Amino acid sequence: MLCGMRIAPRILLSSEERATLVAWAHGRSLPLRLVERARIIQMAADDVPSQDIARELGISRPTVQLWRERFLALRLEGLEKDAPRPGRIPSISEKKVRAVVEATLHTTPLNATHWSVRSMAKAQGISRMAVQRIWQQHHLKPHLVKNFKISRDKRFVEKLYDVVGLYLNPPVKSLVLCVDEKSQIQALDRTQPGLPLKKGRCGTMTHDYKRHGTTTLFAALSMLDGTVIGDCMPRHRHQEFIRFLKRIDAQIAPELDLHLIVDNYGTHKHARVKSWLRRHPRFHLHFTPTSSSWLNLVERWFGEITTKRIRRGTFSSVDALIKAIEQYVENHNQNPRVFVWTAPVERIMAKVSKCKEALGTLH
Repeated sequence: MLCGMRIAPRILLSSEERATLVAWAHGRSLPLRLVERARIIQMAADDVPSQDIARELGISRPTVQLWRERFLALRLEGLEKDAPRPGRIPSISEKKVRAVVEATLHTTPLNATHWSVRSMAKAQGISRMAVQRIWQQHHLKPHLVKNFKISRDKRFVEKLYDVVGLYLNPPVKSLVLCVDEKSQIQALDRTQPGLPLKKGRCGTMTHDYKRHGTTTLFAALSMLDGTVIGDCMPRHRHQEFIRFLKRIDAQIAPELDLHLIVDNYGTHKHARVKSWLRRHPRFHLHFTPTSSSWLNLVERWFGEITTKRIRRGTFSSVDALIKAIEQYVENHNQNPRVFVWTAPVERIMAKVSKCKEALGTLH
Protein backbone atom coordinates (compact mmCIF):
# COMPACT_ATOMS: atom_id res chain seq x y z
CA MET A 1 0.00 0.00 0.00
CA LEU A 2 1.40 3.39 -1.02
CA CYS A 3 1.82 5.85 1.84
CA GLY A 4 0.12 9.23 1.25
CA MET A 5 -2.30 7.87 -1.38
CA ARG A 6 -5.77 9.45 -0.93
CA ILE A 7 -8.60 6.93 -0.59
CA ALA A 8 -11.98 8.30 -1.71
CA PRO A 9 -14.90 7.64 0.66
CA ARG A 10 -16.99 4.69 -0.39
CA ILE A 11 -20.43 5.38 -1.89
CA LEU A 12 -23.30 3.13 -0.83
CA LEU A 13 -26.60 3.41 -2.72
CA SER A 14 -30.11 2.57 -1.65
CA SER A 15 -32.26 0.63 -4.10
CA GLU A 16 -34.25 3.79 -4.91
CA GLU A 17 -31.08 5.81 -5.55
CA ARG A 18 -29.62 3.12 -7.79
CA ALA A 19 -32.84 2.92 -9.82
CA THR A 20 -32.89 6.69 -10.28
CA LEU A 21 -29.23 6.78 -11.34
CA VAL A 22 -29.82 4.02 -13.90
CA ALA A 23 -32.75 6.01 -15.34
CA TRP A 24 -30.67 9.19 -15.49
CA ALA A 25 -27.63 7.47 -17.00
CA HIS A 26 -29.72 6.11 -19.88
CA GLY A 27 -32.05 9.07 -20.27
CA ARG A 28 -32.19 10.35 -23.86
CA SER A 29 -34.09 13.54 -23.12
CA LEU A 30 -32.12 14.55 -20.03
CA PRO A 31 -29.30 17.14 -20.02
CA LEU A 32 -25.92 15.64 -20.86
CA ARG A 33 -24.39 16.98 -17.64
CA LEU A 34 -26.95 15.07 -15.53
CA VAL A 35 -26.33 11.85 -17.48
CA GLU A 36 -22.60 12.25 -16.93
CA ARG A 37 -23.00 12.86 -13.18
CA ALA A 38 -25.23 9.81 -12.81
CA ARG A 39 -22.61 7.62 -14.56
CA ILE A 40 -19.89 9.02 -12.27
CA ILE A 41 -21.81 8.00 -9.15
CA GLN A 42 -22.81 4.61 -10.63
CA MET A 43 -19.16 3.70 -11.31
CA ALA A 44 -18.03 5.12 -7.97
CA ALA A 45 -20.62 2.97 -6.16
CA ASP A 46 -19.15 -0.07 -8.00
CA ASP A 47 -15.75 0.81 -6.45
CA VAL A 48 -14.20 2.04 -9.71
CA PRO A 49 -11.25 4.35 -8.84
CA SER A 50 -11.66 8.03 -9.67
CA GLN A 51 -8.80 8.06 -12.20
CA ASP A 52 -10.43 5.17 -14.09
CA ILE A 53 -13.83 6.96 -14.06
CA ALA A 54 -12.18 10.08 -15.44
CA ARG A 55 -10.43 8.12 -18.20
CA GLU A 56 -13.60 6.21 -19.12
CA LEU A 57 -15.78 9.35 -19.35
CA GLY A 58 -13.13 11.66 -20.79
CA ILE A 59 -13.21 14.15 -17.93
CA SER A 60 -10.72 15.31 -15.30
CA ARG A 61 -10.13 13.57 -11.99
CA PRO A 62 -11.04 16.72 -9.95
CA THR A 63 -14.42 16.74 -11.70
CA VAL A 64 -15.05 13.16 -10.62
CA GLN A 65 -13.99 14.02 -7.07
CA LEU A 66 -16.25 17.09 -7.04
CA TRP A 67 -19.41 15.12 -7.88
CA ARG A 68 -18.52 12.31 -5.52
CA GLU A 69 -18.34 14.83 -2.69
CA ARG A 70 -21.53 16.59 -3.82
CA PHE A 71 -23.40 13.28 -3.82
CA LEU A 72 -22.11 12.33 -0.37
CA ALA A 73 -23.25 15.73 0.95
CA LEU A 74 -26.59 16.18 -0.83
CA ARG A 75 -27.32 12.77 -2.42
CA LEU A 76 -29.40 12.88 -5.64
CA GLU A 77 -30.44 16.51 -5.13
CA GLY A 78 -26.79 17.54 -5.33
CA LEU A 79 -26.49 16.10 -8.86
CA GLU A 80 -29.48 18.00 -10.25
CA LYS A 81 -28.04 21.46 -9.51
CA ASP A 82 -24.77 22.90 -10.73
CA ALA A 83 -22.04 23.18 -8.15
CA PRO A 84 -21.62 26.68 -6.70
CA ARG A 85 -18.89 28.65 -8.40
CA PRO A 86 -16.63 31.25 -6.81
CA GLY A 87 -17.93 34.76 -7.38
CA ARG A 88 -16.07 37.47 -9.17
CA ILE A 89 -13.47 39.15 -6.98
CA PRO A 90 -14.88 42.62 -6.26
CA SER A 91 -12.95 45.34 -8.03
CA ILE A 92 -13.75 47.91 -5.32
CA SER A 93 -12.41 47.36 -1.83
CA GLU A 94 -14.54 47.47 1.29
CA LYS A 95 -12.54 50.51 2.39
CA LYS A 96 -13.56 52.40 -0.73
CA VAL A 97 -17.22 51.35 -0.30
CA ARG A 98 -17.17 52.69 3.27
CA ALA A 99 -15.60 55.92 2.03
CA VAL A 100 -18.39 56.44 -0.53
CA VAL A 101 -21.12 55.74 2.04
CA GLU A 102 -19.47 58.02 4.62
CA ALA A 103 -19.06 60.86 2.11
CA THR A 104 -22.67 60.50 0.95
CA LEU A 105 -24.07 60.64 4.47
CA HIS A 106 -21.87 63.26 6.09
CA THR A 107 -20.47 65.59 3.41
CA THR A 108 -21.64 67.73 0.49
CA PRO A 109 -19.74 68.87 -2.62
CA LEU A 110 -18.36 72.39 -2.63
CA ASN A 111 -20.63 73.64 -5.42
CA ALA A 112 -23.88 71.78 -4.69
CA THR A 113 -26.32 70.86 -1.95
CA HIS A 114 -26.04 67.10 -2.54
CA TRP A 115 -23.95 64.51 -4.34
CA SER A 116 -24.77 63.24 -7.80
CA VAL A 117 -23.54 59.96 -9.23
CA ARG A 118 -20.98 61.73 -11.41
CA SER A 119 -19.71 64.15 -8.76
CA MET A 120 -19.24 61.32 -6.25
CA ALA A 121 -17.49 59.17 -8.87
CA LYS A 122 -15.07 62.01 -9.65
CA ALA A 123 -14.41 62.72 -5.98
CA GLN A 124 -13.76 59.05 -5.13
CA GLY A 125 -11.93 58.10 -8.32
CA ILE A 126 -14.31 55.31 -9.33
CA SER A 127 -16.87 54.83 -12.10
CA ARG A 128 -20.38 56.27 -11.87
CA MET A 129 -21.80 52.75 -12.23
CA ALA A 130 -19.81 51.69 -9.16
CA VAL A 131 -21.27 54.61 -7.19
CA GLN A 132 -24.74 53.65 -8.38
CA ARG A 133 -24.26 50.05 -7.19
CA ILE A 134 -22.98 51.17 -3.78
CA TRP A 135 -25.89 53.57 -3.29
CA GLN A 136 -28.36 50.88 -4.33
CA GLN A 137 -26.84 48.32 -1.95
CA HIS A 138 -27.00 50.77 0.97
CA HIS A 139 -30.40 52.28 0.02
CA LEU A 140 -28.97 55.79 -0.40
CA LYS A 141 -30.86 58.36 -2.49
CA PRO A 142 -29.19 61.77 -2.09
CA HIS A 143 -31.17 63.21 -5.02
CA LEU A 144 -34.47 62.80 -3.12
CA VAL A 145 -35.81 64.87 -0.25
CA LYS A 146 -39.14 64.69 1.59
CA ASN A 147 -40.98 67.56 3.23
CA PHE A 148 -42.10 67.40 6.85
CA LYS A 149 -43.34 69.64 9.66
CA ILE A 150 -43.76 68.68 13.30
CA SER A 151 -46.71 70.40 14.89
CA ARG A 152 -45.95 72.77 17.78
CA ASP A 153 -49.59 72.84 18.87
CA LYS A 154 -49.76 72.61 22.69
CA ARG A 155 -53.05 70.72 22.32
CA PHE A 156 -51.70 68.36 19.66
CA VAL A 157 -52.51 65.12 21.49
CA GLU A 158 -55.99 66.29 22.48
CA LYS A 159 -56.89 67.35 18.93
CA LEU A 160 -55.32 64.21 17.47
CA TYR A 161 -57.49 61.96 19.65
CA ASP A 162 -60.55 64.05 18.75
CA VAL A 163 -60.08 63.84 14.96
CA VAL A 164 -58.92 60.23 14.78
CA GLY A 165 -61.77 59.27 17.12
CA LEU A 166 -64.25 60.72 14.61
CA TYR A 167 -62.66 58.67 11.81
CA LEU A 168 -62.49 55.35 13.66
CA ASN A 169 -65.59 55.64 15.87
CA PRO A 170 -68.03 58.29 14.55
CA PRO A 171 -70.95 59.34 16.78
CA VAL A 172 -74.36 57.74 16.33
CA LYS A 173 -76.92 59.55 14.11
CA SER A 174 -74.31 61.90 12.78
CA LEU A 175 -72.25 62.55 9.67
CA VAL A 176 -68.52 63.33 9.67
CA LEU A 177 -67.42 65.82 7.00
CA CYS A 178 -63.85 66.79 6.15
CA VAL A 179 -64.07 70.46 5.19
CA ASP A 180 -61.47 72.81 3.72
CA GLU A 181 -60.86 75.39 1.00
CA LYS A 182 -58.52 75.11 -1.95
CA SER A 183 -57.80 78.78 -2.49
CA GLN A 184 -56.31 80.75 -5.38
CA ILE A 185 -56.90 78.13 -8.10
CA GLN A 186 -55.67 79.89 -11.23
CA ALA A 187 -57.44 79.82 -14.57
CA LEU A 188 -54.35 79.35 -16.75
CA ASP A 189 -54.35 79.32 -20.53
CA ARG A 190 -51.28 78.45 -22.59
CA THR A 191 -49.86 81.05 -24.97
CA GLN A 192 -49.78 78.55 -27.85
CA PRO A 193 -51.66 75.32 -28.56
CA GLY A 194 -49.72 72.16 -27.63
CA LEU A 195 -49.18 69.00 -29.64
CA PRO A 196 -51.36 65.96 -28.86
CA LEU A 197 -50.12 62.63 -27.56
CA LYS A 198 -48.95 60.18 -30.24
CA LYS A 199 -46.91 56.98 -30.46
CA GLY A 200 -43.35 57.68 -29.42
CA ARG A 201 -44.10 61.21 -28.21
CA CYS A 202 -45.82 62.65 -25.15
CA GLY A 203 -48.23 65.55 -25.33
CA THR A 204 -46.73 69.04 -25.15
CA MET A 205 -47.69 72.44 -23.75
CA THR A 206 -45.87 75.76 -23.61
CA HIS A 207 -43.99 76.63 -20.44
CA ASP A 208 -45.58 80.09 -20.29
CA TYR A 209 -49.23 80.91 -19.78
CA LYS A 210 -51.88 83.62 -19.50
CA ARG A 211 -53.64 84.27 -16.19
CA HIS A 212 -57.39 84.83 -16.35
CA GLY A 213 -58.15 85.09 -12.63
CA THR A 214 -58.66 82.74 -9.68
CA THR A 215 -61.37 80.94 -7.75
CA THR A 216 -61.58 79.20 -4.38
CA LEU A 217 -63.07 75.73 -4.06
CA PHE A 218 -64.90 75.01 -0.80
CA ALA A 219 -65.33 71.24 -0.34
CA ALA A 220 -66.85 68.89 2.24
CA LEU A 221 -65.91 65.21 1.92
CA SER A 222 -68.36 62.75 3.50
CA MET A 223 -66.65 59.98 5.47
CA LEU A 224 -69.78 57.84 5.09
CA ASP A 225 -69.95 57.41 1.32
CA GLY A 226 -67.12 59.52 -0.15
CA THR A 227 -69.39 62.08 -1.84
CA VAL A 228 -68.29 65.71 -1.99
CA ILE A 229 -70.25 68.93 -1.58
CA GLY A 230 -68.36 71.56 -3.55
CA ASP A 231 -68.80 75.25 -4.25
CA CYS A 232 -66.55 77.73 -6.05
CA MET A 233 -66.44 81.30 -4.74
CA PRO A 234 -64.38 84.34 -5.74
CA ARG A 235 -62.99 85.04 -2.28
CA HIS A 236 -61.92 83.21 0.85
CA ARG A 237 -63.47 85.02 3.83
CA HIS A 238 -65.78 84.23 6.71
CA GLN A 239 -68.74 85.39 4.60
CA GLU A 240 -68.01 82.71 1.99
CA PHE A 241 -67.45 80.08 4.69
CA ILE A 242 -70.88 80.85 6.25
CA ARG A 243 -72.44 80.62 2.79
CA PHE A 244 -70.85 77.18 2.36
CA LEU A 245 -72.10 76.06 5.79
CA LYS A 246 -75.61 77.08 4.72
CA ARG A 247 -75.25 74.92 1.59
CA ILE A 248 -74.18 71.94 3.70
CA ASP A 249 -77.14 72.56 6.03
CA ALA A 250 -79.56 72.59 3.09
CA GLN A 251 -78.22 69.43 1.42
CA ILE A 252 -77.96 67.07 4.39
CA ALA A 253 -80.94 65.60 6.23
CA PRO A 254 -81.86 67.76 9.23
CA GLU A 255 -82.05 64.85 11.69
CA LEU A 256 -78.29 64.23 11.45
CA ASP A 257 -75.69 65.96 13.60
CA LEU A 258 -72.79 67.28 11.52
CA HIS A 259 -69.20 66.97 12.73
CA LEU A 260 -66.89 69.08 10.56
CA ILE A 261 -63.12 68.52 10.59
CA VAL A 262 -61.44 71.84 9.72
CA ASP A 263 -58.03 73.49 10.04
CA ASN A 264 -57.07 76.50 12.15
CA TYR A 265 -57.50 79.15 9.46
CA GLY A 266 -58.88 82.38 10.96
CA THR A 267 -61.98 82.29 8.77
CA HIS A 268 -63.19 79.16 10.61
CA LYS A 269 -62.93 80.91 14.00
CA HIS A 270 -64.40 84.27 13.08
CA ALA A 271 -66.90 85.77 15.54
CA ARG A 272 -69.70 85.73 12.98
CA VAL A 273 -68.99 82.07 12.19
CA LYS A 274 -69.21 81.24 15.90
CA SER A 275 -72.48 83.17 16.11
CA TRP A 276 -73.91 81.24 13.15
CA LEU A 277 -72.85 77.93 14.72
CA ARG A 278 -74.63 78.80 17.97
CA ARG A 279 -77.84 79.29 15.97
CA HIS A 280 -77.31 75.91 14.27
CA PRO A 281 -76.47 73.51 17.11
CA ARG A 282 -76.28 70.42 14.93
CA PHE A 283 -72.95 71.73 13.56
CA HIS A 284 -69.84 70.78 15.56
CA LEU A 285 -66.39 71.97 14.43
CA HIS A 286 -63.32 69.86 15.24
CA PHE A 287 -59.97 71.55 14.62
CA THR A 288 -56.88 69.67 13.46
CA PRO A 289 -53.58 70.52 15.20
CA THR A 290 -51.54 73.29 13.58
CA SER A 291 -49.24 72.14 10.75
CA SER A 292 -51.21 68.89 10.49
CA SER A 293 -53.17 69.19 7.25
CA TRP A 294 -52.48 65.48 6.66
CA LEU A 295 -55.13 64.75 9.32
CA ASN A 296 -57.88 66.18 7.10
CA LEU A 297 -58.80 63.63 4.45
CA VAL A 298 -60.30 66.23 2.12
CA GLU A 299 -56.67 67.17 1.37
CA ARG A 300 -56.34 63.74 -0.23
CA TRP A 301 -59.29 64.54 -2.47
CA PHE A 302 -57.83 67.96 -3.30
CA GLY A 303 -54.69 66.16 -4.45
CA GLU A 304 -56.73 64.04 -6.86
CA ILE A 305 -58.64 66.91 -8.45
CA THR A 306 -55.38 68.85 -8.84
CA THR A 307 -53.59 65.96 -10.53
CA LYS A 308 -56.46 64.74 -12.68
CA ARG A 309 -58.24 67.94 -13.72
CA ILE A 310 -56.55 71.23 -12.80
CA ARG A 311 -52.76 71.01 -13.17
CA ARG A 312 -52.66 70.13 -16.87
CA GLY A 313 -55.89 71.87 -17.80
CA THR A 314 -56.13 74.98 -19.95
CA PHE A 315 -58.85 77.48 -19.09
CA SER A 316 -59.69 80.58 -21.10
CA SER A 317 -61.64 82.14 -18.20
CA VAL A 318 -62.58 81.67 -14.55
CA ASP A 319 -66.01 80.48 -15.68
CA ALA A 320 -64.37 77.72 -17.72
CA LEU A 321 -62.31 76.70 -14.68
CA ILE A 322 -65.37 76.63 -12.42
CA LYS A 323 -67.30 74.57 -14.99
CA ALA A 324 -64.46 72.02 -15.15
CA ILE A 325 -64.36 71.76 -11.33
CA GLU A 326 -68.13 71.33 -11.09
CA GLN A 327 -68.06 68.60 -13.76
CA TYR A 328 -65.31 66.79 -11.85
CA VAL A 329 -67.31 66.93 -8.60
CA GLU A 330 -70.43 65.69 -10.37
CA ASN A 331 -68.58 62.78 -11.99
CA HIS A 332 -66.91 61.91 -8.69
CA ASN A 333 -70.26 61.78 -6.88
CA GLN A 334 -71.68 59.38 -9.47
CA ASN A 335 -69.08 56.81 -8.44
CA PRO A 336 -67.61 58.10 -5.15
CA ARG A 337 -64.60 56.63 -3.46
CA VAL A 338 -64.60 56.27 0.31
CA PHE A 339 -61.37 57.35 1.99
CA VAL A 340 -60.75 55.08 4.99
CA TRP A 341 -58.58 56.17 7.92
CA THR A 342 -56.71 53.21 9.46
CA ALA A 343 -53.91 54.63 11.65
CA PRO A 344 -54.64 54.60 15.41
CA VAL A 345 -53.37 57.41 17.63
CA GLU A 346 -50.74 55.17 19.22
CA ARG A 347 -49.07 54.49 15.87
CA ILE A 348 -49.08 58.19 14.98
CA MET A 349 -47.60 59.19 18.33
CA ALA A 350 -44.87 56.57 17.97
CA LYS A 351 -43.87 58.05 14.61
CA VAL A 352 -43.93 61.60 15.98
CA SER A 353 -41.76 60.58 18.93
CA LYS A 354 -39.30 58.83 16.63
CA CYS A 355 -39.10 61.91 14.41
CA LYS A 356 -38.51 64.21 17.39
CA GLU A 357 -35.81 61.89 18.68
CA ALA A 358 -34.08 61.85 15.28
CA LEU A 359 -34.22 65.65 15.04
CA GLY A 360 -32.94 66.00 18.60
CA THR A 361 -29.75 64.15 17.75
CA LEU A 362 -28.92 66.78 15.11
CA HIS A 363 -28.85 69.70 17.58
